[in-house]
Amino acid sequence: MSLATIATFAFSGIEAVPVEVQVQIAPGLPAFLLVGLADKAVGESRERVRAALIGLGLSLPPKRVLVNLAPADLLKEGSHFDLPIALGVLVAMGVIAAEEVAEYAALGELALDGGIHPVAGVLPAAIGASAQELGLICPAAQGGEAAWAGRISVLAAPDLPSLLNHFRGVQLLAPPKLPEMTSGAARGPCLSEVRGQEAAKRAIEIAAAGAHNLLMLGPPGAGKSMLAARIPGLLPDLAPEEALEVSMIHSVAGMLEGGRLVQRPPFRDPHHSASQAALVGGGHRTKPGEISLAHRGVLFLDEWPEFPRPALEALRQPMETGRATISRANARVNYPARFQLVAAMNPCRCGYLADPRRACSQAPRCGEAYQAKLSGPLLDRMDMSIEIAPLTPAELIHAPPGEASSAVAERVARAREWARGRWGVDNAEAEFRPLQDSLDAEAARLLEQAATKLYLSNRAHVRTLRVARSIADLAGAAKIARVHVAEALAYRHRKAG
Repeated sequence: MSLATIATFAFSGIEAVPVEVQVQIAPGLPAFLLVGLADKAVGESRERVRAALIGLGLSLPPKRVLVNLAPADLLKEGSHFDLPIALGVLVAMGVIAAEEVAEYAALGELALDGGIHPVAGVLPAAIGASAQELGLICPAAQGGEAAWAGRISVLAAPDLPSLLNHFRGVQLLAPPKLPEMTSGAARGPCLSEVRGQEAAKRAIEIAAAGAHNLLMLGPPGAGKSMLAARIPGLLPDLAPEEALEVSMIHSVAGMLEGGRLVQRPPFRDPHHSASQAALVGGGHRTKPGEISLAHRGVLFLDEWPEFPRPALEALRQPMETGRATISRANARVNYPARFQLVAAMNPCRCGYLADPRRACSQAPRCGEAYQAKLSGPLLDRMDMSIEIAPLTPAELIHAPPGEASSAVAERVARAREWARGRWGVDNAEAEFRPLQDSLDAEAARLLEQAATKLYLSNRAHVRTLRVARSIADLAGAAKIARVHVAEALAYRHRKAG
């Protein structure tokens, strides 16, 4: 009887959970058994491993081959268990010396000819291997991604034969190189292309400065989607720790292109037919949803009321906590979800509520019914709301070009730097007491009066303070003044029409 163990990982959110692949070859009826709470993709590893060994000119011994994935009560999902299972079998067969692979964890999907294909989760696996003081064996296409983990030994092999030759000393696998960092030049369309809409431009600058949630409401063709598309160009690059966290989410989702870290804030714009699992996360393999893929960036929901109501209501808790918690009967997974929500909607189903030129035959009932699709608690979580009116043909033709995105982005970056220097987070995450302490006397009096007369909830009160702080930062003011509070109050949501 022979026994071999290989280290690998399962994934719980973006956390790499250590898994030990134990392979035993013992006398008995020929069989290839796999145990340890494996899903269908892992169960199919037996056939891929068998075919890959045939490609090497080997065959399984006519004995009982038992593969155990420990711990046995942890669900194992994904095809990345192929490579560690194959290595365990080869060690148990005596093809590879146990000490050769003892210093490594492994993950990768096997092709029938022995090729090693890319898999999701290489970056968090490399960080997990580093924490255990292990190296990592991974697909050649993802060696650069693994190299971001720092000073660990990475064997990026294109196929099983090259990996075997490396262990035998016949061939040397060169250490992978770090991918080139992407430049920050690609920031989307420029704000200078937007004619007119000065009030809307001011609103998106404030929203970008403080990472505030923003609702844009207006008739079709007024420019809501056009303005939203320019918000990413106003945002500064991610800080190194943020870039690593965002990249780990994208790695687990299998979306980290070329192994490059995500340097720019993500911009996600799912279609309004997206399900609750697509937005929040979940599904068969509990993958991250759009709110997690938009972590530290922007989630743009166009035609907001057309999204399924359960999907929208599921956004409420992540908007407060900054994380998505997905609970299943056999698992509880957390994904980071600190996103800036930007939403756009028409005032009613036809889109022309309160437009005298295109009178709505069902006004005002159609507007009330359409806007009622959005619950009060959800709207209360929107820091800012603006109404966007369409330009007249003369305004569209003769309005001068606006300010370039680069100029606005400088002010946004400066405001965000001040906010993080003040309390370590963006203004959208600031706590109530330090915000209240930064009000001058007149501003505090105005906010108290407005909160009473407008029946602001405690949440709306705090969010108004946060917006006022961003306005003050853009103005370079140390204290929040009355004028800053007044402008922030003007952005609280009011029903159109």
